[in-house]
Amino acid sequence: MPTFRYSAFRGDGSPVSGIMEADSYQDALRSLRSEGMYPRELSEAAGEPGGKLRRFFRKRVTLPELSLMTRRLSTLLGASVPVHEAVATLCEQEGQSEMKGVLSRIRSRLAEGGTLARALAGEPDVFSESYVSMVAAGEASGSLDTILERLAGFLEDQEAVRSRITTALAYPVLMSIVGSAVVLFLLAFVIPRIVVIFQQNKAALPLITIILIRTSTVLREWWWLLLLAMAGALYWYRRLMGRESFRLKRDAWLLRMPVVGRFTTRLVLSRFARILALLLSSGVPVIRALEITGDVVVNRRYRNALAVAREELAQGGSLSASLRDPALFPPLLVHMISVGEKGGDMEEMLAKAGSAFEKEFVSAVTRYMSLLEPLLVLAMGLVVGIMVIAVLLPIFELNQLIR
Repeated sequence: MPTFRYSAFRGDGSPVSGIMEADSYQDALRSLRSEGMYPRELSEAAGEPGGKLRRFFRKRVTLPELSLMTRRLSTLLGASVPVHEAVATLCEQEGQSEMKGVLSRIRSRLAEGGTLARALAGEPDVFSESYVSMVAAGEASGSLDTILERLAGFLEDQEAVRSRITTALAYPVLMSIVGSAVVLFLLAFVIPRIVVIFQQNKAALPLITIILIRTSTVLREWWWLLLLAMAGALYWYRRLMGRESFRLKRDAWLLRMPVVGRFTTRLVLSRFARILALLLSSGVPVIRALEITGDVVVNRRYRNALAVAREELAQGGSLSASLRDPALFPPLLVHMISVGEKGGDMEEMLAKAGSAFEKEFVSAVTRYMSLLEPLLVLAMGLVVGIMVIAVLLPIFELNQLIR
């Protein structure tokens, strides 16, 4: 019998979560409702035999697909089409893709009388908590089509940023792969054939040639040990990643790095400001919006800072006063939030700040990648040049001995 993991609310509003067995998703949903619980998330448990393997090979819903579906759903709802009919129409329009299965399951949940937010919450791998919360706020306020249109615009902006970053990284990554492959090929196959000549003549070799020969020997004879060491390092890294203390130290270290720290800070701030602005403009309460934003923000230093800010807000403080750490939140951002709080347009101020940080991030990445391209070419030429010199020096000495 399949196992399902659920997260729900009791009748008094208290949260509850756990694992249950049921013949199908619908049976699990009915069982929870019969016990007086209102499901927020319900999905197949990872511990089910074969579940992980199926999820690994299953195609995921891409960001462009999700943004397109959101845009289409917003258009249908804006034309006064009922939610169930709109989802059914989108499901029929989809081809044989993962999105079609997602929409089919959402349609089944809607047919059972659930809201769209609860139906979306049953697909946590596709719809994030911020997405579901904004849909729930849109249903409560009667402006679901407007909220979905904002969501679609946000997802499209995120995809545009990702596409520009991927384009900027494509050439440096390709150069690194090709350069590494060329160097490994020379060390593993070309250098050993040339070294035989030096060994037969038993001539004294320069230091640079000795280093090259020993590097080639280690690579050819101990490659399996190198692979084991890499696999072991990866295993222990994954083990350490399971500890919250290690993740916090890693995230803090990333923020302190000279160039990567600046990239990470700008990226985190842009996501924080834009998602918080989107949640607040959708009608989500500020404390709940901060909680959702904290879950979306990957860096744990920022996540802890937002948790502290949420507690201070619950005690009657202001958002601008709670974000007082200048190492994490620049004074400009805090000042804009403060102005928004006083003027009643904090959502607009956050959206402007998020767009500014996003532009800074994209501009910085593009600029550094354009500088990295010639540096990679130079490094590749330097490595190959050193190898050529290490090979040619003994040949020149052999020619001198023959003369």
